[in-house]
Amino acid sequence: MVTQRLGIFLLASAAIAACLSAQERAGGTPVRDARVGLKAGWWDAAQAAWNMRLVSTSKPPAEFIPTEPGDFSYMNSDVAFKGNYVIQGNFQGYSIWDVTDPSQPKLVHAERCPEQQNDVSVYKNLLFLSGESQNGRVDCGPQGVQAPASPERFRGVRVIDISDLTKPRIVANVQTCRGSHTHTLVTDPKDTSVVYIYVSGQAPVRPAEELAGCSGALPYQDTASARFRIDIIRVPLAHPEQASIVSRPRIFEALNAPPSHGPSSTDSATATHFADSASATGAYVIKFQGSPIVLPPPFVQPLLDSIAKKNGRTAANGADSAALRGAIQGIIDAEFGAPKGPTGQPMGPDQCHDITVYPQMGLAGGACAGYGLLLDIRDPAHPVRLAAASDSNFAYWHSATFSNDATKVIFTDEWGGGVAPRCRATDKPEWGADAIFTLENRRALQFRGYYKPAAPQTSTENCVAHNGNVIPVPGRDIMIQGWYQGGVSLFDFTDPAHPMEIAYFDRGPMDSTKLEMAGSWSAYWYNGYIYSTEISRGLDVFELQPSALLSQNEIDAAKLVKVAYQNVQDQQRATWPASFVVARAYVDQLERSKGLPADRISAVRTSLTNAERASGASRKNALTALATQLDRDAAGSADSKKVLAVAAVARALAR
Repeated sequence: MVTQRLGIFLLASAAIAACLSAQERAGGTPVRDARVGLKAGWWDAAQAAWNMRLVSTSKPPAEFIPTEPGDFSYMNSDVAFKGNYVIQGNFQGYSIWDVTDPSQPKLVHAERCPEQQNDVSVYKNLLFLSGESQNGRVDCGPQGVQAPASPERFRGVRVIDISDLTKPRIVANVQTCRGSHTHTLVTDPKDTSVVYIYVSGQAPVRPAEELAGCSGALPYQDTASARFRIDIIRVPLAHPEQASIVSRPRIFEALNAPPSHGPSSTDSATATHFADSASATGAYVIKFQGSPIVLPPPFVQPLLDSIAKKNGRTAANGADSAALRGAIQGIIDAEFGAPKGPTGQPMGPDQCHDITVYPQMGLAGGACAGYGLLLDIRDPAHPVRLAAASDSNFAYWHSATFSNDATKVIFTDEWGGGVAPRCRATDKPEWGADAIFTLENRRALQFRGYYKPAAPQTSTENCVAHNGNVIPVPGRDIMIQGWYQGGVSLFDFTDPAHPMEIAYFDRGPMDSTKLEMAGSWSAYWYNGYIYSTEISRGLDVFELQPSALLSQNEIDAAKLVKVAYQNVQDQQRATWPASFVVARAYVDQLERSKGLPADRISAVRTSLTNAERASGASRKNALTALATQLDRDAAGSADSKKVLAVAAVARALAR
């Protein structure tokens, strides 16, 4: 989510309500999408599900439930996984859930630590938390920090010992000049004694009086500038208290300001009317991302207080208010606008929102505001940019996900910052969507297609592409993803030019009359289940259901892949054991693609069943004969690679 001090408070103005639509279902007739017209409610909103079922919903711990819906300070954020535990970030701290029984998650511990946005990752007995707010404290205290510069303020990455999950202990607070909006844990295949943390900081540069060495100048003005770089922290696992910044690579070198589509016509018209009305009441109105925006009091008040203090007053008066009104647009432009380079041309992004690394492949995907970057991370302390892609249909490159074989990468567009309705019937399907690229020779990004759920959402539902990961179905590229109040969507991008939705879950809006923050921040597959962190409603657990688009064999094959921990932005390669269910999953795919004639599909299934019932030499001979026949079948198949995949599994089982 784009917070950057301002982002979490910017709610786009209301637009026209989304209309009903019909959606084609594979092999069927057009039907009214069940996600349209759902009843609103906080705890009692109506639900719609297709090819997945809700296993459980766990409300947030009592201390993390807001007193009223839409309270920004209590939002749930991202999650990480360790064994049978889910660690869920929250703007007030984090929760640790025992999901040994996914139908009944049990709260193990809730830790208070107010911060934006408490992005989490975990490795062995260490937990890492991101922080970038003005009021975050080194000691996690709730009282905040009032002084403009203070050694008590925390902006960076916390390192926490969770050997005892009920008694977390901070062992290091690694301070950075721009804080940590998100971070990425990076394992090094060549050195298991350390992990690295890639820090994506979006807060304004801190004053040097608070953190020595911080400079907000542009790099061509000051080579030590904290802008246009990422910070990389090295964490020695034997001594995590020694975690420190080891490099500050400038992966944004020579990128110009990218093209942008600006606001939609609907947003321009409604926002202008809303802003004019607000101005008449004395509100502060600025232009942000091309649209008039009313600044909320939590953003305005500190600025007013600062002006009053400079003028020797303890409380702002009319003169202070007038001064701020004249200066406010310049403040916003200076903080969030594109700076100009030495030639006078607008410069590209000076930070990433999120970076997904794939250490086994030596690659990373950087979702960096105006660009999607491809990085070489074979030396994890010194990543090198290989390629950069921009797209005028994208407003804000937010996150990245690789296919399991790293031949594709998906970038998400968080148009509207996650706090606006961007899935209305009037919104272009290419805006606020996923962009799917193929990787050409590991050095280039080739655009192939977009994906966005087809069901329109209302103007009271924040909805846009957000966080997800791939599900380890052998032979296919399938991703589960959260779309805020657009719900959870499962889609196949094996053919990157023609992605296809195959399952979903959605709730009605929090409120039918106004936009309240809610929905799936992230939806991740982990060891057989899908875990969705719901911004306002807690933790959801889902299970996939078989359908014509995803068979039970494919689901069962995915469940064979088990990992000891998971940070989605530290992507791990899935491998499958030699198993009859994996072979059957491939056969189901061959039937769906008509890669073999129906009689051969039936014969292969019979051969697998007979071989599974046999043992010893009889099983080996049956499987070897099947593999040999499949080799011959592949020569005439329209899906020869899949036929050979079945043969390979049969041979592995015969050993």
